[in-house]
This record gives sequence, C-alpha cells and structure tokens, in this order.
Amino acid sequence: MGIFEPFRAIGYIANNVPFSVKRLGMETFVTVSVGKAWQMFNCDKLKLVLVGPQLPKKIRALASYRYYTFAAYGNHIAVFKRVHQVATWSKHNAKVNHLLVFGDYILSLDVEGNMFAWTFKETDENLAPPVGPIVLGEKFNPSCLVHPDTYINKVVVGSQEGYLQLWNISTKKKLYEFKGWNSPVLCCVSSPALDVVAVGCADGNIHVINIRYDEEIVTFSHSTRGSVTALSFCTDGQPLLASGGSSGVISIWNLDKRRLQSVVKEAHDCAVVSLHFFANEPVLMSSSVDNSLKMWIFDTSDGDPRLLRFRSGHRAPPLCIKFYANGRHILSAGQDRAFRLFSVIQDQQSRELSQCHVSKRAKKLKLKAEEIKLKPVIAFDVAEIRERDWCNVVTCHMDTSQAYVWRLQNFVLGEHILAPSSENRTAVKACTISACGNFALLGTAGGWIERFNLQSGLSRGSYIDVAEGIGCAHDNAVIGLACDATNTSLVTAGYGGDVKVWDFKGRALKYTWKVGCSLVKIVYHRANGLLATVADDLVIRLYDVIANRMVRKFQGHTDRITDMCFSEDGKWLLTSSMDGSLRIWDVVLARQIDALEVDVPITALSLSPKMDLLATTHVDQNGVYLWVNQTMFSGSSDSASYGSGNEVLYVKLPSIASAEAEGSEENASEAAISNPPQLEALNSYLDKQIPDLVTLSLLPKSQWQSLINLDIIKARNKPIEPPKKPEKAPFFLPSIPSFSGEILFESGKFADEEKHTQESETINKRKKSDLQQSQFLRNLQSSAEVKNFAAFTTYIKSLSPSALDMELRMLQVIDDIDELEPDEKPELYFIELLLDYFVHELSSRNNFEFIQAVIRVFLKIHGEIIRHNPKLQDKALKLLEIQSTIWQRVDKLFQSTRCMLTFLSNSQF
Repeated sequence: MGIFEPFRAIGYIANNVPFSVKRLGMETFVTVSVGKAWQMFNCDKLKLVLVGPQLPKKIRALASYRYYTFAAYGNHIAVFKRVHQVATWSKHNAKVNHLLVFGDYILSLDVEGNMFAWTFKETDENLAPPVGPIVLGEKFNPSCLVHPDTYINKVVVGSQEGYLQLWNISTKKKLYEFKGWNSPVLCCVSSPALDVVAVGCADGNIHVINIRYDEEIVTFSHSTRGSVTALSFCTDGQPLLASGGSSGVISIWNLDKRRLQSVVKEAHDCAVVSLHFFANEPVLMSSSVDNSLKMWIFDTSDGDPRLLRFRSGHRAPPLCIKFYANGRHILSAGQDRAFRLFSVIQDQQSRELSQCHVSKRAKKLKLKAEEIKLKPVIAFDVAEIRERDWCNVVTCHMDTSQAYVWRLQNFVLGEHILAPSSENRTAVKACTISACGNFALLGTAGGWIERFNLQSGLSRGSYIDVAEGIGCAHDNAVIGLACDATNTSLVTAGYGGDVKVWDFKGRALKYTWKVGCSLVKIVYHRANGLLATVADDLVIRLYDVIANRMVRKFQGHTDRITDMCFSEDGKWLLTSSMDGSLRIWDVVLARQIDALEVDVPITALSLSPKMDLLATTHVDQNGVYLWVNQTMFSGSSDSASYGSGNEVLYVKLPSIASAEAEGSEENASEAAISNPPQLEALNSYLDKQIPDLVTLSLLPKSQWQSLINLDIIKARNKPIEPPKKPEKAPFFLPSIPSFSGEILFESGKFADEEKHTQESETINKRKKSDLQQSQFLRNLQSSAEVKNFAAFTTYIKSLSPSALDMELRMLQVIDDIDELEPDEKPELYFIELLLDYFVHELSSRNNFEFIQAVIRVFLKIHGEIIRHNPKLQDKALKLLEIQSTIWQRVDKLFQSTRCMLTFLSNSQF
C-alpha cells in the first residue's frame, strides 16, 4: 500500500456527450457525462446533487427517466437507480451511440445500425428480451434519433448520408424514407407543433420540415458559423428555435418572421453539444466540449438572451496549482488563459477569477474574448495573510514582460501592474511574495530581479551583482526566487546553474554557489531553510541556505522532472517526472520512501498544509486530481511502513466518483468465508480508531446520565399525595346478577383465589422454561455466539434509560444467594455473558461513556451476586484490569492536555 491513494477528480463539468434533462416534481435535473462517470445537477442553482460510479469505459450516450439513469459505454448499457447500478444490458455487437426514452422503453442505437427497445419497469437481470434487433440497413449510418409527438411506436432516424427514415418499432418495418439534402444530418429535434421537426446539417443549414407530407417549411442558413450541432424549440409560447454551431455560437431564429433574431457570439469556446429549452420557461441550457454548462434567459427588451448561471472548468490542461485557505481551496492556472479557484469541499464554490469585463471589452473592440484575456500563467505565488488587506496573488504570464496582481477577497484582477524597470524588457519568468505579504519579487528572462510593494505597486529596488559587472542579478534567465521567513535573505537561481543568496533589505550579494549544470526549478522551505534544486542531469539536490552547503542528493527519475514540493513539516520532498512517476523522499532519512506510477505524467503538484491531500495535474487532462494521505488517517506514525521504498507501484488516476473495491468473485467469496460479515464490519470499524484513544457513542448526554441517576429521577418524580379513592365504583367492575335487581360485586375472596392461581401458573411456567427470554437476552446470546456485539450495542443504545434499567433488573436472583446452583439459575448465565460483553467493549474502546454508565448500573444491581460466585468473580477481575488500563491511558492523555493548556494560558501569546 502506498502513502497516497486515489481520492477523486475535480474540475470536470461536461464533455462531448449530449446531456439528458428530466423533471421530478417541481425540480428539473440535468445529467451530464464526464468521461467514465456521470454527474447530475439541480437546474435551480446548478448544484451538484449526484455523482455516478466509475464505469469500465467512457460514456457514449445518456438518457434519464424519473429515478433511473441509463449510460451507454462500449457495447453495453448500464442502468442506475439513483447512484446504484441495478442492471447491465448487453445485446449490441457494436458501440452504442444513441439512447432515447420511448414511453416505457429505452431505444438504443449502435454505429452499425442495429436498434433495440428495452423495458425498464423491472430493472433486474431477469428482464424480458428486448425488442429487436431492428436493422436499419448496410448503407445507412445513423447519426441521430428522435421521436415525434403523437407518433405511436414510431421514430425518425437521421443518417450521415443526408436523409431521414421513419421506422415502426413494434412491427420492425421502415415506413418511409425522406428525401435528403446531400449533407450529413448531425441533429434532429421535434417541435411543439404536430408533424414538424427541425434537422441540422453539417453544411450549416437548418431544415424545418413537415414529416407527414415530407414538405420543407423553412430553411435557415448560418454556414459562416460552422455546422449545426444542436437544436431546441422554445415551448413557452414564443416561436423560437435555438441552434448551436461547431464554432461555439448560439443562434436564435424567429419562426413567425422566418429570420434570425439574435446571435450569442462566443457562447462557448468550442462546439455546442446540446441545447434544451425548459418546459414553459424562457430559459435555454447549453453544454459544450469546453467543459462548461450554461443557462440563458430571454428577459431583455430586445429579446436577446443573457447568461443566467453557469458552471465551468478548465478547457485546457492546467499548468500550475497551489493549495489555498488552509487546504480548502486550490488555485489553478491553465493553458486556457483562465485563473481559477476550486473548492475541495463544496463543488459549487469553484469559480474563475475575473479579468475585468473581458466580454464587454471584446464586444467593443470586435475581438474574441480569448484574444483579450491575459496569456497563460506559468508561475504564481500567494500570501494568505494579506487577503483582506490588498492584492495577495502575483502571476507571471507566458511571453509577458510584466506581472499582474489579484485580489482573492473579491476574486478579481488587481489594479496594479508590476513592470520591471530594466533597460532590456524581457519576459517575467519567476515570482515570489515575501513572508510578510508586503513585497513581490520578480525575475526576468534577462537575469533582472526587482522588488515591488504589493499595496502601492511601486518598485522598491533591484538586485544587481556588482562583482561580476553584468548589470543585473544573473547573466541568464532567472528560474526561481525564494524569500525566507524573516525577510533577511533572498535566494535566487539562474538557468546557468548559479544559486545566489542576497540581503533582502540591503540588496547586497552574500554568497554564491555553482550547481554544475543548468537548473530547471527550485523550491524553498521557509521553516527549515532547505532549498531543493532540479537540474538537467535529473538529480535533486538539497542545500542548507544558512550553512551554505549541500546536505542531500536524490536520484531516481529517468525523464524530465516537472514539479516538486515540500511537505508542511519539511520532512518530505515530493517530485514528479515525465516518466509517469511520483516519488516521495524522506529528507531526514535521506532515502526514497514511496514511488507511484500513473498512466498520464504529472505536470504540477501541491501538498495541502494539513498534509492530508495531494493535488496533481496531468498531461492532456483538464481536471485536478486529489490523492489522500493514508498516514494521516491511521494509527501508525511511521510513514515508511506505508510506502513501497524503491519499488514503484502502479496506481490508476483518481476518478470523478468514489473508487470502488476491485477483485474477483473468488477472492470475495474466500474473504467472506474467512471473515464473516459481522467480524468484517467490526474489523473495518476498529481499523478507523486511533491508538490509545477511546471512541464515544455520540448519544445525547442526557441519555446515559439519566441511566446513572434513574433512582434520583424516580424519587423526584414520585407523587406527593397518594391516589384518592373514587367516590363511586367504576361501571366496569365485575358484578353478579341478582333477582332483586341490585348490583352485587364479586368478593375479594374470588379475586384472591384467581390471583393466586395465576401466580402459581406463572411460577410453574417459569420453572418449565427456566427464564423467559426477551429481545434483550436473545440479542445478547446471539451476539455472544458469533463473538460480535455490534448488534447488541446498537439495540441497547436504542432503549430508553428506564427500559434498559428494567432489562438489567430482570436478571436479579430472588432466591437465597448462599444456596445458588449455577445449573439451576439461568440468570447467572446471562450475567456472565454481560461481563464478557463489557470486557469486549472496553478492550475495543468503543462507546466509552455509554458503556461506563451501563457498567455502573449493572454492578449496582448485581454486585452482591458476583461477590458470591467464584466464576463471576474471575470475569469481574478481568474487567477491572482492563478498566484500569484504559483509564490510565485516558488520564495520561488528559494530563498532557492540561499541561499544554496551562502553558498556552501562561504564555504571552
């Protein structure tokens, strides 16, 4: 097992698979594909509500109906009820590209033209065979599928050859073939008007036809905007048709006036995949390959749509990432010129930082928004302590001779632009922010290093190496900058292999050392003063900046090292390479403690301040991948016991959904035989405990405290006055009929005789069955047989204090204690089982405060019986020994905590 295990991926919203929209009650949900998994958003605020499990292959088509989701991958169709897969349909021999909800059926269409109709009323493996296959023809390559309204058992299928066919699903016959347009049909949608459908073609034409008479009603053309990839009719009464093009443009057509009404230029950066008008609402939803999902509303005076809400991620792979806000957020900069903030906890808090009205400026200048945005970020640094004071982020951009600052409090671009004042204006290559958050330092490709004040944006001097007479800090490009924790030293590195240490305030050079080859990257740890350098020879060198000497050297990567970072405590150094490996080096032990290999090489990485999560980005991957640190959630403090050492372990990338356990059915059956379900559940629960600590029951405090003080509560609630005798006897008392008509009640003699008879019968019945077993005793006995008391603990936790007290008192032995015979008294057997239960629970340290309360009441009731029985005495002594050990550990922990609190209270801080 490695130190880091896959957790999940964030930043994925949509891809090239059309979404599916469904309505449940008063809410509308949209299901989108994100590779091998699917996500469901609530359209009210585009809030993520469900994430489906990981499938073996990428999803090719989606459909949804009520609580069911259908996902086609490869030749199979997975059926989900909410997030649980309930069935898998496998009849196709080719890849399934289209799914359509068709009444009580699901239509599936593969690339070879075979269509099946599946029923989903009973989603299990014993389904009725599907209707089909319906073979569309050898020269017919299907491209879209639509069901016209009121056409019972009939569907229209579009083809890449440019024509349509009308098929009857029930009879499996082709009813009609429509004339084509000599251009591949890419999309087809049914309109609110009967017999009318709209067809989008690759040549940019939209044909609105009457399929009943095979007549073309109107044709719209926007060939300059690319092919038509998505269509949708408005259903709220407005005669509108929305079309999406391959260039990312959404066009709105007026069907009454038969002309173009409005155009949403650059609605998406890539081809529009899906369009959908919500039922009886002027709201249009669109998705695109650019990893975005947007909603547009038609509420302006001129009828043009405006952006209502959206969710988006990087449309190009990120270049650099860094944890922020104590590990709750991740700052990410990508090749798509976007600077984003991702939330690790709540996905809806993720957003893109604003670059000052890019869309408005692009519209005025008649340019694309992509051309107005800043160039891709190649390096950035952040100071969390200055978030509420001034701009606390500085970024360097590709081939840009100036740096930009950002205000994370408002998620906007700052008002200052930091431009180095060197004579030769070259691109800024490196940047850093001082520990105090007041200064930003920039290094350029020409070797110039300059310091700026972040609050005012003014220059505060440059660093020049006077001894070499080069007129700047380095004679080549600056590849890294680092400032220590006290603002006394500045560490800089040049591409030529020279590392220099400067006086931060005086800007004088202290000393220099040569690495011996070209440097690629440096990382500095402010707490321990160690500087890690990466050179072209693939050797990682660690330098002690204060002692001015090399202290560690690590080798192991076989290709270019892409990124590295220190852990918060400075004990680990994590490095990634283009050879696909992630290596963890122990700085103290001076050796590699773990190594992972993934399919796609890592380009950037960042370890959270709490060291619980690792974030990575990969080649050609638009998301950010999270890995969990196993050592933070286990009892062992030795990280080497979790690592693989020099051995490289192959690990799959984290998925969108939670990872599921893998293994064959044989291994699963063997595990079930060796570990029964009860023991397996117990072991999995105990593995999550921290050594030397106890686990509480999470019950309300009043529940277990009332159990201890039940006698006091009963005495307090006892009525002050005795019950009063009724003035008249109730009507329901038994009476004896008499000839005089007077009511004669039964005498106490008969009642006493009946009561005596019932008591004798009860005693005889008890003697026959020894002891009547209640649910309490049955659960105790069954749990003791399998040696797993989890079910019994759950049962007694559900009882009220008075009910639990009564169950314990029911085991009291009424006979003389000195004349006890264990074989004749079943109460002693269950008292012994309860002692075993207490020993087991105290050993596992579960439900600590609740078990302590139950033990107190138990000993109060049965203490005298235990004292007179030797067998029970042995059990009680074992319980005492375990109780003492546990309390010694807890008391020791409390003492250390009290000492720490006393120290903090007496300190000046």
